[in-house]
Amino acid sequence: MAEITIDNQTRSFDLDDPKLPDWISDEAFRSGGYEYDKKLKRSKYEETLNGLQIELVKLQAWLQKSDERVVIVFEGRDAAGKGGTINAFRAYLNHRHARTVALSKPTETERGQWYYQRYVSHFPTDGELVMFDRSWYNRAGVEPVMGFCSEEQHAKFLVETPGFEKMIASEGIHFFKFWLNVGQEMQLKRFHDRRHNPLKSWKLSPIDIKALDKWGEYTAVRNQMLEATHSAHAPWTIVRSNDKRRARINAVRHVLAGIDYVGRDDAVIGEIDARIVGAGPAFFNSFGA
Repeated sequence: MAEITIDNQTRSFDLDDPKLPDWISDEAFRSGGYEYDKKLKRSKYEETLNGLQIELVKLQAWLQKSDERVVIVFEGRDAAGKGGTINAFRAYLNHRHARTVALSKPTETERGQWYYQRYVSHFPTDGELVMFDRSWYNRAGVEPVMGFCSEEQHAKFLVETPGFEKMIASEGIHFFKFWLNVGQEMQLKRFHDRRHNPLKSWKLSPIDIKALDKWGEYTAVRNQMLEATHSAHAPWTIVRSNDKRRARINAVRHVLAGIDYVGRDDAVIGEIDARIVGAGPAFFNSFGA
């Protein structure tokens, strides 16, 4: 049983109870000020995503011919939809040249290295696209909240990361950073689904359970992170992900629209939904998350 604070009200939530409380199910989709009432229709989603995935295949062909490189960082709270969004990107790409990096906790050797070193070792070579399912930004989120780094290490990270990312951009790598944003009640709903769906139970970690009553702490470090590391050379793109379908489509659109590859079909890419995607801290301020 956890005590959850939402809008200054404290509620009890039993993750092990198979019945989802009404106060979660009733508010989940619109939580966090989400501006849609229901999911994008599956038929529309599949049709749109199919066209975008064809564009991704074209993008990959161009990368391999031009020796260009892409790095995409996916961050967000637990259950925000990072893995599913990565899968939407990678579904029809040649996996030899489109890699996903999802690192476990650092080894003893890695803990003694330059902090960014184990991430840099996975960066792309010519013609590759690499997607990070969580990244060096662990030091701006879970580590300070859970006590896995010191205050000094956290502060040092916020100061040094803009310079590190300027090197990435200066190297000519096409660099994208996504923060997938999920409302609090929607996160609880997804945690509950993971607990009671045997096909998803592996997704619920002990850290997720410990984080149930730490929404405010995660919000505070997220805001610090965005203020310190949103820059012209490495901007944060915020994707509101209460509806995973809209989130995936608009994340793919953003990347495709951001690279001038041969054969790009702007009509297929379409318009990015401004209610779903925005840039940096100012976008958060627009809906009060």
